[in-house]
Amino acid sequence: MSTERDDWPEGVARHVLPSVDSTMDEAARLAPGLSGSAWIFAHEQTAARGRRGRAWRAPTGNFSATLVMRPEGGLGQAALYSFVAALALEAALAHVGGPHARLSIKWPNDVLLSGGKIAGILLESLRGGEQIAIGIGVNLAQAPDRSEVEPEAMAPVSLIGETGMQIAPVDFLPMLAQAFDNYDRQFRDYGFDAIRNAWLARAARLGEEITARVGTETYRGTFETIDETGALILTTPEGRRAISAADIFF
Repeated sequence: MSTERDDWPEGVARHVLPSVDSTMDEAARLAPGLSGSAWIFAHEQTAARGRRGRAWRAPTGNFSATLVMRPEGGLGQAALYSFVAALALEAALAHVGGPHARLSIKWPNDVLLSGGKIAGILLESLRGGEQIAIGIGVNLAQAPDRSEVEPEAMAPVSLIGETGMQIAPVDFLPMLAQAFDNYDRQFRDYGFDAIRNAWLARAARLGEEITARVGTETYRGTFETIDETGALILTTPEGRRAISAADIFF
């Protein structure tokens, strides 16, 4: 599948590279010279990484890119772009996967397809919070083997494996960039409430029991909502808890 026309958001730069160690590392190198937002896309990553420095496998046919931008509201609201990115990715995958693609978002930003993890999103601060880098990796063509991920992690899946749909990574880039621009405009114009409502409409296991692991503590309860800071609100036997960072299991 390829895009019929390349809709690209106005004022956003694009760097397409044949190979790079990591699009996140390249974003950090390019950031000081950028006057606005820019996507850094690579056909190949040789040292991709995920959260907490974990290796991220990026085989040929899968998508790897990083967006560098200046966050609305400065560093204090930078983390909210994790939700913007998840919504944009879900929208782009829905466009490619079609009406039968069963997509949802696991708090805060793991996009799921048919209940399995299809993508990873990594957000890092650059230059003291003046800019942020949002790295996105998507299993378009193939997913890691179940043995390659942690035992309790979501099972990895791929777009082609779950829907039969194929798209070249470079053709997926404009779809994602345009979707991100759309949600970013909503965030800037209407605040996080608009993003929060859209995110909740796509949330995995909302209203159901989940487990949140915070450091050495584990909490089980009902996933009620997210608050105005993006924190997960969990109703446990001991009462309501607002959780700003955790590993979620269900």
